[in-house]
Amino acid sequence: MPKVAIVMGSDSDLKVMSKAASMLEKLGIDYEMTIISAHRMPDKFFDWAKGAEDRGVKVIIAGAGMAAHLPGMCAALFPMPVIGVPMSGKNLDGMDALYSIVQMPPGIPVATVAIDGGMNAAILAAKILAVSDPAILEKLKDYSEEMKAGVQAKADKLHEIGYEAYLNN
Repeated sequence: MPKVAIVMGSDSDLKVMSKAASMLEKLGIDYEMTIISAHRMPDKFFDWAKGAEDRGVKVIIAGAGMAAHLPGMCAALFPMPVIGVPMSGKNLDGMDALYSIVQMPPGIPVATVAIDGGMNAAILAAKILAVSDPAILEKLKDYSEEMKAGVQAKADKLHEIGYEAYLNN
């Protein structure tokens, strides 16, 4: 049963949202992923969002560009956390989507990550789930240790060969 739902309004968002899927897979978290346009197929969207809880979904990650209505509409229909991922766009580099997602009215919160921040959306979803799931918490701790070790390895290499050689590698 999926714990996280990933939804996007267009297949053009898949490059970013696939990073969320990859991170959830790395952390061993079940998810579902779909493309639904809240504007072009509102009836299907309403059914999907309203049915998410019954499908076992605990967190929705919603990616959207431009006016970015998808995350807010998810939050209006789904009673648990929604994380918005603003997508970079052709005209305003994602600032329009970012402003749209963070400007939700009182009572309809949407957590928001960076523009094109699919991976961080998955990590945030995992942290939300980890509050009541010790196995996910341990996987998050392990991931943090992996990141720390990766940075340390880069620092060690820099000290060993110097910055000019490091840049040329």
